[in-house]
Amino acid sequence: MKNFVRLATLLAVLCGRILAAAEPLNVVLLYADDWRHDTLGVAGNPVVKTPHLDRLAQEGLRFTHNCVTTSICGVSRASLFTGQWMARHGNPAFQEFKTPWSETYPGLLRANGYFVGHVGKWHNGTFPAEKFDFGRAYAGTHWFKQPGGGRIHVTKRNENDALEFLRVRPADKPFCLTLAFFATHAEDGNPKQFLPQPDSMSLYQDVAVPVPATATDSHFKKLPPFIANEKNAGRVRWHWRFDTPEKYQESMKNYYRLASEVDATCGRVLAELAQQGVLDHTLVIFTTDNGYYHGEHGLADKWYPHQESIRVPLIVRDPRMPREMRGRTHDDFTLNVDLAPTVLAAAGIAAPGRMQGRDFSPLYLATSRPAWRTEFFYEHAIINHKNFIPASEALVRKDWKYMFWPDFGVEQLFNLHTDPAEENDLAADPAQAARLAELRTRCATLKADAR
Repeated sequence: MKNFVRLATLLAVLCGRILAAAEPLNVVLLYADDWRHDTLGVAGNPVVKTPHLDRLAQEGLRFTHNCVTTSICGVSRASLFTGQWMARHGNPAFQEFKTPWSETYPGLLRANGYFVGHVGKWHNGTFPAEKFDFGRAYAGTHWFKQPGGGRIHVTKRNENDALEFLRVRPADKPFCLTLAFFATHAEDGNPKQFLPQPDSMSLYQDVAVPVPATATDSHFKKLPPFIANEKNAGRVRWHWRFDTPEKYQESMKNYYRLASEVDATCGRVLAELAQQGVLDHTLVIFTTDNGYYHGEHGLADKWYPHQESIRVPLIVRDPRMPREMRGRTHDDFTLNVDLAPTVLAAAGIAAPGRMQGRDFSPLYLATSRPAWRTEFFYEHAIINHKNFIPASEALVRKDWKYMFWPDFGVEQLFNLHTDPAEENDLAADPAQAARLAELRTRCATLKADAR
């Protein structure tokens, strides 16, 4: 299958579409945190204002079924850099990934003459500053003390550092900047959780944030009992943020304020690229590390294989993109492991053989539609103990999802076409026995491939 896919892509090239740029493209990766697929005005969110990202989507392409292969900050970031599933890069939580740096997209770009920068959240062990031309890593809190006195918000610090990178970079080299925001991640040790900048507090004051239909105790109790208990991490954080109507409104409004601040910084970075005359020589990507429960299923945060947790935004502005593709959406499955090979392809660099993701640019560059995935394998390791964050696996398709909880030997089956909120588990339905067996077998096959 893998050889067939590679052959199909090669044929598309030979048919007349040159997929690589005549000159290596610059790359700016705008990488937000804890921000799910519908936290965008252009995605139909009725509350949040994201005008700059909406404009980016109008100038590029928005992928509506972009997902992560593991929904947690550190692991997803390791998958971003390595183009690999967790099982291969070897970071099941927050340690350093095992993949050699020479096989990551920043390492390969720098080895091929790029000026490479990383700004903001790292979350994979000790930050390797020596491996970047411009490296500044920090996260974990929304406010930082400044050396001369006063405080600076993490998103403003992200902005200042990103703009400095763009202004000090050598003019004679292509560049790659990974701008890794901390927002919209909560400040977990702070009772307020989400701490936006003062100028943002006027946003959303007179808005009532809609509460999801599945954000009820009855939906929580429909979860397997090892999740539907008050010691589960998702439920603990639900109490931190969402367990009263007043707390829900305050948390969500501040969360959306943080999102609008990220949007504003993205706008200033894009304006700087335009002012320098390099925007139309730069591949710009906006995406995030994982999705986020906004109270659905009576939960908060991420980790589990529900749609709210695994689906994340992906907006691509590529100067090679045909004009007729701009402003459109695309619904093929793209994954976070696809980002590294896509970035490398834009630079004219071959992806290492151990990268498991695929360059997705043929989805908008090829003259004929390439063969593409219709399913993927999801995995998450146990954290602390099985009643806190249990391990989970899933086979995800557009219409069906199979979940497996290996610590408990529990299977679940959902028809996403008729039950998009994943409320009705069909694993015990005799009418679905054959489908369950087929998905179980296919999940095991994809799991083996991931390893």
